[in-house]
Amino acid sequence: MDEKELQNLLKRRIHQTLLPLFEKYNRDFSDLDSLLKWKPIVLLIGNYSSGKSTLINELSGEEIQRTGQAPTDDSFTIITHDGADVAGEEIPGSSLVNDENLPFTKLKALGEQLISHLHLKKVATPLLTDMAIIDSPGMLDSVTEKDRGYDYMAVISHLAKLADLVVLMFDPLKAGTIKETYTAIRDTLPESAGEDRLVFVMSRIDECDSTSDLVRSYGTLCWNLSQMTGRKDIPHIFLTCAPDSQRPGLDTAPWSQERDQLKNKILTAPKFRVFHILQDIDRQVNELQLTCEAMVNFSSQVRTKLLDIGKLTAVASILAFFFSGLLSKLLFNFPEESMLEALIQGQVGLSHLTLPLAGVTLVIMAFWIWLSRITFPRLLKQRLENPRSLVTLESDYRRHLWEKVEDHVVGLLGSAGLGQIFAAHRRNLNRIKKFLGQDLKEFYKEIR
Repeated sequence: MDEKELQNLLKRRIHQTLLPLFEKYNRDFSDLDSLLKWKPIVLLIGNYSSGKSTLINELSGEEIQRTGQAPTDDSFTIITHDGADVAGEEIPGSSLVNDENLPFTKLKALGEQLISHLHLKKVATPLLTDMAIIDSPGMLDSVTEKDRGYDYMAVISHLAKLADLVVLMFDPLKAGTIKETYTAIRDTLPESAGEDRLVFVMSRIDECDSTSDLVRSYGTLCWNLSQMTGRKDIPHIFLTCAPDSQRPGLDTAPWSQERDQLKNKILTAPKFRVFHILQDIDRQVNELQLTCEAMVNFSSQVRTKLLDIGKLTAVASILAFFFSGLLSKLLFNFPEESMLEALIQGQVGLSHLTLPLAGVTLVIMAFWIWLSRITFPRLLKQRLENPRSLVTLESDYRRHLWEKVEDHVVGLLGSAGLGQIFAAHRRNLNRIKKFLGQDLKEFYKEIR
C-alpha cells in the first residue's frame, strides 16, 4: 500500500471511529483534519537573505522566486505542481482560506492583512506533484506583530503543524541573532512541530572570507541555538552554498555533498507524511483518552454517591411506607386506621395506601434534593479544585499530556450535570483503547 492509499485509509478510519468521540468531548479536530486533507508540505523559514528563495529555485530547476540580499517577497507563497496545463496560475489568499478542500481555512481567523500576503503558485515542476513548498517572509529583528498587521508567529505555528519538514535557514552574517528566530525556536516550533521534523541550515557559506571566518560563524550559530533551545546538544546543521559559488580563500567544494543531502531530505518529505499523521493521531488520541479517563472516573464517583444515597433512600422509603400512617395517626389522629394496622388485620384497601405512598414520595424527593443540591455540587467542587485526582499519571509522558488537557477537563467538569450518571464514558474509553491498541499499531506496521 503506497503513502496516498494509506493516507486515504487513515482518513476514512479516523472519521468513522474517532471524529464522533472528538466531538463528544469537545476536542478540536481541525488540525488533524487539515493534515488529512492535502499533500505533504515543506515549510522554509529564516531571516531575509538566508537563501530560501535560492534553494526553492534550485530544487525546482527554474526561477520561481526572486532572490537578492534585500527583502524580495513579504508573502507566504505556497508552491506546488498541479498539472502542466495550469502552470503559472496563481491562487490568492482569499480563495485559499475559503477552500474546505485545502488545509488553510484556519488562517482566515488571522485577518485580512495576512490573507493579502498569502498566495499559491502552480509551477511546471514534476518534482512538486506530490508535495508543496511554502516560502515565508523573512524573520526580522525590529518589526513587531502589530507592524506586520497580523500575528506572524501564529501563522508560523499553524503552517508548522501542517508541515512534514520545517527548514530553518540562517546566513553567516546573522547566525541566529534575529529576534523572531529566537521566538520561533524557543516558543513556537516546540509546540507545533516535533524535533524530528526540524532541519537547521546555514546557507551562503560562500559569503565567508575564509575558513576561519566560517568556523566563527558556525560557532556563533551553535552557541545561539544552544541558548534558544536550552540544550547543549546541538542538532546537525547543514552547511551549504549556492551551486558554483566560489570565494577566494574558501574552498566550498567539500560542502556540495551537504547541499545534495539537504535537497534529498526535502524531496523525500512525502515519505514522512503518513508517519507525521500517525504521530499527530497518536498524541491527540492519547490526549482524548486521558480526557475520557477523567470523565469515566468522575462519573464512577457520581454513581457511587448515587448508590450510597440510593441505599439510604430504599431503607427510608420502606420505613415511610409502613410507618408514615401510624406516625400521622399518633401526631394528628389521622387516619382512623393506619396501613400497618389494616395490614395486621388483613383488610388493606386503596384508602390505606395514600399516606404510605405520599411518605415514600417525600422521602425520594428529599434524597434527590440532597443528591442534586448538596452531595453532587460538593463532589464537583472537590474535583474542580483537584482534577488531577481523576487520573493516574504514572509516567512523564502522561504528565505532559495532562498539562495540555487539564484545563479542557476542568471545562467539561464545569458543564457536567447529574447526567454523568448515565453517560457512556466507559464504552467510549474502550473504543479509544481499541484504536490505540489495534488500529494504530496496524498502521504503524504498514509504514515500516
